[in-house]
Amino acid sequence: MKTIDNIPTSKIQRATRMVQTGAKVGVNYLKYYGDKITKTEEEAKQRLNENNAEDIYDGLKKLKGSALKVAQMLSMEKSILPQAYVEKFSLAQFSVPPLSPALVIKTFKKYFGKHPDQIYDKFNARSVNAASIGQVHEAEKYGKKLAVKIQYPGVADSIASDLSLVKPIAVKMFNIRGKDSDKYFKEVEDKLVEETNYILELDQSREIVDKCKHIPNLKFPSYYPEISSDRIITMDWMKGEHLSEFTAYNNNKELSNKLGQALWDFYMHQLHNLKKVHADPHPGNFLVSKEGDLIALDFGCMKSIPTEFYVPYFELAIEENIENPEFFLKKLYELEILREDDSPEEIDFFKELFYELLSLFTKPFNQEVFDFSDPLFFQKITELGERYSKSTELRKMNGNRGSKHFIYINRTFFGLYNLMFDLKANEIQINNYKKL
Repeated sequence: MKTIDNIPTSKIQRATRMVQTGAKVGVNYLKYYGDKITKTEEEAKQRLNENNAEDIYDGLKKLKGSALKVAQMLSMEKSILPQAYVEKFSLAQFSVPPLSPALVIKTFKKYFGKHPDQIYDKFNARSVNAASIGQVHEAEKYGKKLAVKIQYPGVADSIASDLSLVKPIAVKMFNIRGKDSDKYFKEVEDKLVEETNYILELDQSREIVDKCKHIPNLKFPSYYPEISSDRIITMDWMKGEHLSEFTAYNNNKELSNKLGQALWDFYMHQLHNLKKVHADPHPGNFLVSKEGDLIALDFGCMKSIPTEFYVPYFELAIEENIENPEFFLKKLYELEILREDDSPEEIDFFKELFYELLSLFTKPFNQEVFDFSDPLFFQKITELGERYSKSTELRKMNGNRGSKHFIYINRTFFGLYNLMFDLKANEIQINNYKKL
């Protein structure tokens, strides 16, 4: 893969790149209008989406950092984005151009004050895995093979400006209006700031390992604080293949259920017992070992769940509560889905929307054993998302709905459900975490 010799780090440089990307998108729309003359609307729209996805991703992968991270987050919203965007943006999970060896050494010396050869017995300056915020290198020390994650230069300093560049796109996509929308962008900004703090990630990683190591068939790397810093993390090299690579060929149902149960128990233990969850459940953060264990990596994005959100959120995971109109309405207000200034029309619309959404989305929680391989379940979720994303009635209303905590908790569940479906896990004990 071609490497990158420099990353735009100033606000002007990064804004210029975004403007250049915007110009390409403008040209694509001109092509689209021409295509509508000779092609069907569906064919013209598909080509527009493919061209835009290609150009937007190409621009973001050169910027790296927060802009690319947002693309990665959006790739998990399969029911919102056209497939062309999902396919292209999903590359941000573990397949982006890495920094060149020369820039790696320069960056390492800046962060650590030393050449990598002064710290490790061996260090490979060529990356083995590059993502949105950092990339991973092989090294050796203590007689062990290690993984060294190095943050891209300028990423931590450009978060606010990057989000200001992508904010107009998000506002339009999610129909967000008014001053209250700032709380959502602040939540994303705060979480991205945390993700660039590798000292915090190191602490969170060691905490998760300590509190989740008892879960069967789940493994973690060990971490090395003495050879880590606020922009570099050193951990054990874990042997395995990415979950997406494994699921592409696996047809062993017993192994699927074993891995699926470990994944489900891992998340339920965090959500219900720790009240803090790994909110970045994409395939690039999980490996499958030769022994058939699930390996969990990368704990930079952890979401704490306050009691005032946890209680009503999971109360609405219980079927009888959803079916109780008075209780259901009360919880919608507690979760800020309904607002005191809503019109009767808005109240009725969002009550119906969230009743339909929650009745479907919480099905696993109302069964002892759930089949996550059922395509009908996921088809219904996708159809529901597509229907409301195209709703003209919804576009007339204020899209500022729900507590800011929904952003990362919903992201966690959408990611988890998709991973469970990819694994084709069909005999998952939903409440198994209570026995751990």
